[in-house]
Amino acid sequence: MSVLDRIGQKLLFSFDPETAHGLSIAALRCGLPAASPPPRDARVEVSVCGLDFPNPLGMAAGYDKNAEVPDALLGLGFGFAEVGTITPLPQSGNPKPRIFRLTADEAVINRLGFNNEGHGAAERRLAARKGRPGIVGVNIGANKDSADRIADYERGVARFAAHASYLTVNISSPNTPGLRNMQAREQLGELLSRVVAARAAASVQPPIFLKIAPDLVEAELEDIAAEVIEKRIDGVIVSNTTLARVGLRSASLAGEAGGLSGKPLFERSTAVLARMRKLLGPQVTIVGVGGVDSAETALEKIRAGADLVQLYTGMIYAGPALPGRIVAGMARFVERERLGSIQDLRDSACERWAAKPIT
Repeated sequence: MSVLDRIGQKLLFSFDPETAHGLSIAALRCGLPAASPPPRDARVEVSVCGLDFPNPLGMAAGYDKNAEVPDALLGLGFGFAEVGTITPLPQSGNPKPRIFRLTADEAVINRLGFNNEGHGAAERRLAARKGRPGIVGVNIGANKDSADRIADYERGVARFAAHASYLTVNISSPNTPGLRNMQAREQLGELLSRVVAARAAASVQPPIFLKIAPDLVEAELEDIAAEVIEKRIDGVIVSNTTLARVGLRSASLAGEAGGLSGKPLFERSTAVLARMRKLLGPQVTIVGVGGVDSAETALEKIRAGADLVQLYTGMIYAGPALPGRIVAGMARFVERERLGSIQDLRDSACERWAAKPIT
């Protein structure tokens, strides 16, 4: 981390986490911080689902909930940005405080609860960027009090299909009561069938990704993989935050309710990723998320079976220059190992990671 990044982090960490997040969004809207993304290198480009990613590193959903700064994020060096989660109606989310920094663990616990401004606000912003370059995914969710949550996802597909490079169906947040139950096979089958039908009815048909939790047992992973294959879903994002609290040093905060992200999630999420690769086979796109904070961790996700990787919490602790450093590190690795493409690395450690216990 540079001296400037350390100063910026110290300043932001003087505020409570939610205020700091808002300040970081405001800074990006104003063109700050200035970062120098690495030069484009064909060897780290990735082509999946009909999309050509300039590099495999993306900003995960949860940071830019209202589609305010996707282009500014791309300017930091990310190969793509995912906005949301966006619900049909605006909602304030859960009571504050609801974000907690576990600094000793380089982790965060959040119980935000899909706080966002709703479909209308996000659609206006995304429509205004029409014609600009860059891959921007839209993560869609359901309102907490919705009478028909699947219908909320259908509305999301209909609303954003024309504005999204891809759509992510998020049923894996632990902070909306009952949402993770939609990962059960019967509910998931109905959800995916209706989402696919909604896409078919839209004027544009972007790829659809499904975002899953890391807190799943083998049989649940098998059911999800079977439905993804049967419904011809384009990709799976592995994973959202975890409810597990294994080995945390921040004892005073470890008991806070919510999903844990950051460094402690790396092992669990990567083991789940490798299992999903084995279950899904080589054709379905997988995006690896959880604990990515360096070129080494990003590359290990790819070795475990990921086509693309995402981060969020890592940048809280390493600063806005992190995406550029990771992509540059990937390029150096490809050069050093004399690989024709970073895609040649995929699955090289899948068996090893799939054999690890999910803890």
